[in-house]
Amino acid sequence: MTDPVNDRKVEHIDIINRDAETDRRKFYFDDVRLRHRALPELDLGSIDPSIEFMGRKLSFPLLISCMTGGDHEKVRRINMHLAHAAEATGVAMGVGSQRVMFSQPSARASFELRPFAPNALLFANLGAVQLNHGFGIEQCRDAVETLGADALVFHLNPLQEAVQPEGDTNFDGLAEKIGAVGAALDKPVVLKEVGAGISKEDVELVLDRGIRYIDVAGSGGTSWSRIEHHRAHEQQPGELGLLFQDWGIPTPAALRSLKPYRDRVTLIASGGIRSGLDIARSVILGASLGGMAAPFLKPAMESVEAVVALIERIRREYVTTLFLLGIRTSAELVGRDDLILGDDA
Repeated sequence: MTDPVNDRKVEHIDIINRDAETDRRKFYFDDVRLRHRALPELDLGSIDPSIEFMGRKLSFPLLISCMTGGDHEKVRRINMHLAHAAEATGVAMGVGSQRVMFSQPSARASFELRPFAPNALLFANLGAVQLNHGFGIEQCRDAVETLGADALVFHLNPLQEAVQPEGDTNFDGLAEKIGAVGAALDKPVVLKEVGAGISKEDVELVLDRGIRYIDVAGSGGTSWSRIEHHRAHEQQPGELGLLFQDWGIPTPAALRSLKPYRDRVTLIASGGIRSGLDIARSVILGASLGGMAAPFLKPAMESVEAVVALIERIRREYVTTLFLLGIRTSAELVGRDDLILGDDA
């Protein structure tokens, strides 16, 4: 007997692979122009791009963002390749929603990644809306323990759920429930959108409830509205998913709007980040990590080596950006709005 939640994981991957337009390629970060230093006064080889995050040292501020998981050889292979690569290169990794392991116990194996990545920073993941559908602290602890995670991501996806034929659309009262889990869990909770951005109003709702990590996950990259359009169209004829495929707050705009909260929350940037240069721009705009998912999908289906090669390319792009800005370490880059050219600041 098949599990609809599990089947949906594979459908999502297949849709992304056959429709290149699910990556909206808005390149919003291109509008963030940086101050070039012709005399950087440092040696490229002396740059230290490493950063401390949640008590672990990362080789540079890259997060392989939450992607997939489930009872299928394809998703098990993807997660295993990503975990091995994260360990080999010293970057962080999140997994896709672990809701599936509660309806399909055999899916649990795709999330048991700590043996492949004993030293990596790993993020567990559940949909926040499931707190309105019977999930509580017990399931949250189970998700964290299965992965051996350093933190739990609660993803917010009201647009995706609204377009999805079987979507869970009761988002009423979630801020209070998220805060309650955060208070009871012995790991940090990260609040994350899936491609439409987080506003200052959202941050204010959870700040009062003790949440201190925000992944803005803005628009500009993968459109889950467009992905769900492909799944919904036969059951609910119409163009709802296409109408909203570019809905949301672009990631740079989301980061800028949250500048007043930098002293109270730690920001992660994802959504439309496609290079090490974009990661550097994100860090300048106040993020401590830059997350990427879609660029890793095809390499992860291929091999660990292909994922490592992509990470090393991104790392070189990031280090080159620091060199051209005259910046020696990642810590010196966070929140440096002065590095943005005047008209774009």
